[in-house]
Amino acid sequence: MGGTEQTSVDGVGVLTYQRAIDIARNTEGDLDANVADYLESAVNHIQSNLDNYPDSALAPAQSRQYIRAATASLLEVFQVYPPVLTVIPDGTLEITDGSSTATVAIIDSHRKSCQQTLVSYSFAYSYGQPFVGNYTPPPCSFNRVTWNLTVKSRGRQFDRLGIVYLGDIEVFRTSTAEPTANGIEWTYLKDMTSYLSLFNRQEKIIFDLGNLIDSTYTGAFNTTLTASYFTATDSIEPADVILPVSANKGSSGGASVFTVPSDTASWDLTLPRNALKAIFTVAATGQSQEEFWWSNTLQSEINTFPEYGTLYGYSPFREVQVFIDGILAGVAWPFPIIFTGGVVPGLWRPVVGIDAFDLKEDEIDITPWLPLLCDGNAHNFTIRVSGLNDSGNGTATLSETTDSYWLITGKVFVWLDKPGHITTGTLPSKVQPAPSFQVSSSVGTVGNGTNSTLTYSVQAQRSLLFQSTINASRGRKIASWRQSLTFSNTGVYTDGANTQVNTQQTTGYDVSSSGYAKHFSYPLYAFSSYTTQADNFTIQATIDRGKDVQTLGQGVFPSGLESFSASNAVHSIIPTFQGASLSTTQNGNATYIANTTSSTSSSFGITEQDMTFFGITADSGAGPYGFPAISGSRELFERHVLAVNGTVVADTETLVGSPVGHQHGGPGSGRGFALSGLPGRGRKHSGLR
Repeated sequence: MGGTEQTSVDGVGVLTYQRAIDIARNTEGDLDANVADYLESAVNHIQSNLDNYPDSALAPAQSRQYIRAATASLLEVFQVYPPVLTVIPDGTLEITDGSSTATVAIIDSHRKSCQQTLVSYSFAYSYGQPFVGNYTPPPCSFNRVTWNLTVKSRGRQFDRLGIVYLGDIEVFRTSTAEPTANGIEWTYLKDMTSYLSLFNRQEKIIFDLGNLIDSTYTGAFNTTLTASYFTATDSIEPADVILPVSANKGSSGGASVFTVPSDTASWDLTLPRNALKAIFTVAATGQSQEEFWWSNTLQSEINTFPEYGTLYGYSPFREVQVFIDGILAGVAWPFPIIFTGGVVPGLWRPVVGIDAFDLKEDEIDITPWLPLLCDGNAHNFTIRVSGLNDSGNGTATLSETTDSYWLITGKVFVWLDKPGHITTGTLPSKVQPAPSFQVSSSVGTVGNGTNSTLTYSVQAQRSLLFQSTINASRGRKIASWRQSLTFSNTGVYTDGANTQVNTQQTTGYDVSSSGYAKHFSYPLYAFSSYTTQADNFTIQATIDRGKDVQTLGQGVFPSGLESFSASNAVHSIIPTFQGASLSTTQNGNATYIANTTSSTSSSFGITEQDMTFFGITADSGAGPYGFPAISGSRELFERHVLAVNGTVVADTETLVGSPVGHQHGGPGSGRGFALSGLPGRGRKHSGLR
């Protein structure tokens, strides 16, 4: 009976530190022996933690921790991510990732809160038929909102993409795990406080998760989405107004996503005339021929292996572009998402790929454009995705299109000045030299002249600067937005295109005059080999990738520090942090084996992931590309997970200095995987996506 765990006691119920103390305080005479034993064990545990980890800011003397026991009969799949602040129905404030094995740090057990079930729906035959419900603000005051997405599925099914809207505004983009015959489940918590203004009004809630079921692919996704509303110490200042750049189909219950390039992702918006700050966010996800955009080859080489078929092209470089009235205002170079059926499915059970359950959006500060946008007129916002067209002799230009297809939406988050004020100023000056591209390729042949190998490389650099003077109610200020990005990708096809290797690196700096700054690095190595024998085929793959993001100041979305600020023990050190640093790496090897006659398949592999999350401080002077130099840091969260053949064999975590273990259930199954995609070959069943 460990003091750090919930313990169920006959005649008493579930015990936590606080409940055991309350029972002891209100007991006259002898205390129940089980409660007394629990408290004695808890005291010993607290003293041990204080002796062994005296610097822990979440030592149990200040806040309580426990691990939820793993009781689920279904295989629990999960994404590794920093814990989120939420509240449970009894008013207990927790930092947790919501899973049945979650580390839970209890912050406060006396918060007023309320909960709502927003969606309870089984996505089965749901292509073109999203869930549509009515959202009504809850009957309680709140400045924080956390969503809990819990999904269960059984059978065989592809991974699917899901998007949640409030009206015409996308608020959450996710994807599913692939189920097993015995069933899987997952829970993901998301801090939704950035959308606070939307939660204060009635709106349609639309959850679009297209799925199909037949005799082979039998898995429905039984989905529950709940919201928790509460009040907590908060440094977030959510936007006053959120405006969509979407297909605007919410009024008819449709999904408001653009499909690019077949759609023109464009909409006219009229901003409030007293706007003080404005940030454009863009959600962009490649699908079908563009799912593995990072493995595509040069356009000049797509017919290198005619016996194999046409390769996917426009190079492995992608740029998401935002235009205001036809003028480029900023760009995003996307993070390479790999879904749970991608490359080799055995890589992603039970640990899914980085961001697979929460596809992040990119931010572009358009405050320098406010003197134009606050003139009372409608202005056009357009989003495009571009690859490269190359000449075949080492030069390349933006293609202004891609293969099919990308799912795109955008939003403008607006913070307002005083009522009645009209924002004026100078039109933005623009420093935007043409992007620089260097490409090369070479083809090797065998004795009969047949092409057998292809090697290609792409390097790209881009810098942008927009600056204007804004007349706000408190006076004149300079508004600026600066971006500097670099990209490289080397690809190699061998064995007549049956083996492919890609090594990619994307790095960038975004710096705003508002104090917000971001530095990111997305390294990726991917190897895949495809072999056939009779009616069997085998795919072997190796993945080694990472995501490193440092943010300073306040953007649109939470940095992660907000979840820790509610702890009294941590709150005292949070104000010293000026930002956050998230670093994660994921590497693995896996094999997929399938029989085309019997339509059976299996997959097995090893995946390891490490993640750290730090609070950081920065010097006042600018570092590279205007990004401040980091002067100090403190680890708030660390986790290491190792999964072998569908079973977690190691899972350790440290939460603000306190080590915590995880409990996991039995082994998962390696059978019944749906191979949804392979680099260089696209989806095997793209029509079922």
